[in-house]
Amino acid sequence: MVSSLGLLRLCNHEKLMSSSDTVRVLFLFQAEYEVTPDEKLGEKGKEIMTKYLTPKSPVFIAQVGQDLVSQTEERLLQRPCKEVFSACAQSVHDYLKGEPFHEYLDSMYFDRFLQWKWLERQPVTKNTFRQYRVLGKGGFGEVCACQVRATGKMYACKRLEKKRIKKRKGESMALNEKQILEKVNSQFVVNLAYAYETKDALCLVLTIMNGGDLKFHIYNMGNPGFEEERALFYAAEILCGLEDLHREDTVYRDLKPENILLDDYGHIRISDLGLAVKIPDGDLIRGRVGTVGYMAPEVLNNQRYGLSPDYWGLGCLIYEMIEGQSPFRGRKEKVKREEVDRRVLETEEVYSSKFSEEAKSICKMLLTKDAKQRLGCQEEGAAEVKRHPFFRNMNFKRLEAGMLDPPFIPDPRAVYCKDVLDIEQFSTVKGVNLDHTDDDFYSKFSTGSVPIPWQSEMIETECFKELNVFGPNGTLSPDLNRSHPPEPPKKGLLQRIFKRQHQNNSKSSPNPKTSFNHHMNSNHVSSNSTGSS
Repeated sequence: MVSSLGLLRLCNHEKLMSSSDTVRVLFLFQAEYEVTPDEKLGEKGKEIMTKYLTPKSPVFIAQVGQDLVSQTEERLLQRPCKEVFSACAQSVHDYLKGEPFHEYLDSMYFDRFLQWKWLERQPVTKNTFRQYRVLGKGGFGEVCACQVRATGKMYACKRLEKKRIKKRKGESMALNEKQILEKVNSQFVVNLAYAYETKDALCLVLTIMNGGDLKFHIYNMGNPGFEEERALFYAAEILCGLEDLHREDTVYRDLKPENILLDDYGHIRISDLGLAVKIPDGDLIRGRVGTVGYMAPEVLNNQRYGLSPDYWGLGCLIYEMIEGQSPFRGRKEKVKREEVDRRVLETEEVYSSKFSEEAKSICKMLLTKDAKQRLGCQEEGAAEVKRHPFFRNMNFKRLEAGMLDPPFIPDPRAVYCKDVLDIEQFSTVKGVNLDHTDDDFYSKFSTGSVPIPWQSEMIETECFKELNVFGPNGTLSPDLNRSHPPEPPKKGLLQRIFKRQHQNNSKSSPNPKTSFNHHMNSNHVSSNSTGSS
């Protein structure tokens, strides 16, 4: 089934639909309607109805049946909710899935799509990137900054040393983290863009977050803790990240300030999914994992649970952001693990004057010791938490669309991580040998680029704009014309962008096939090149 986003991208094909601009605008207006403040929904809805769903309008969308238009108008009058135009959008979506899409499959635009998919699936090696300074340490190795040579896009590269993984029997944990990262596409969770291997390490190339972690900002930027407005903003973005993970039936299990990272603009993402696990459909799991002081009672008691530990963790985070210390251990307090666990199970957290009534209420409801009674642990999940009065003034649709400004923007001149010399180095792993029995694990891990992040990279760096060109007046470009031999490649933008990558891969591969310019000038386009988009 073709997604709405994919169909929007396909609308440059003139035969896909006679009024493709109008259809595109319908989807955009639906999105704009969804992010409209609640008090203006009725006004915005009438504007859309008049302009696009009235038969006399010059841009009337005929693919939406009159009965559906009437139903939509009635719903708008009764209660202008966020989903009022969803059925109209689905109607257009269903139309586009039919004959227009089949026409697209026979067009030069689909051939060009296959070319892009071919490039997307090229082998990824260490030569694909430039490596920069060490940013920190992970469980199995260092994290450093890196840059894609072809596009200039910056990422963070998390190296997992092969011998260290094998010594600790961490294969399943490493592969689990990689597969979850690959599955979850969220602006509130670090994204996996590439996964590859070197002789000594497995590498995850992730969203780079230059703004430091929440622990640094809570405790090292003046008085401990945040103003409630700032804590609320971060809590809302964390909640959206949890919702995206939970949508994939994945429980995170390690919410703490160190694992929440800020980007250059002040938005946050959940990081380090090493303890995350997918819950079998309709089942519960058991596992006493997490960080002392942040583990939920049901985890400490080794009971079976679903997504409930994440809402407990959210309560701990909101409390710590406002109070400037975690709910069950004082700042710099020397206390044994057993005592912290006892407090979690038996004592109630204390609230100071820093908490508003709404903030106190949501923390108490999230830190309810009985998971069955905890906020968010009913059928509605995150939606129930979003309705709490603490988030009364938060427009989650606008937040998810990136339309709300963060309360704090990191200073681009500041460094929000340890000095390189302060980052402890890993000792050499001895007594571990790698052999062919490890190859199956490595092949499952090293799968190259991840489609959506890779495609986003091509768009953000304007490679797509520069390279996705056709002939004059919408005619075939030479590389798409199967009846004529391709012209020799010119020393233009394609060669400049991919020259270094091509040269590096030529050194390591006896039969390199990584030049995009070479493929764009090939007159062989095969449907076998396609993959998931």
